[in-house]
Amino acid sequence: MTVLLSVLLLVNAVFNVVVWPRFWKRITADPRARDAEGRKTAFYTVHATLIGLALLLALASAVAGVWGLLD
Repeated sequence: MTVLLSVLLLVNAVFNVVVWPRFWKRITADPRARDAEGRKTAFYTVHATLIGLALLLALASAVAGVWGLLD
């Protein structure tokens, strides 16, 4: 069971690392990301925070997955 859960954590980590950076490119290109004067908007800040947290969770999942496989 531990191996299955560890593999699931690693799959989750890979998924997040593949998906979120691509989404980031779309967010930065979105016209809602900056106002008329070029300043970052709440749209940009919220999405940057969400993507940052998703990548942090991916890192935690990867560490836990590897730890589970080595244990």
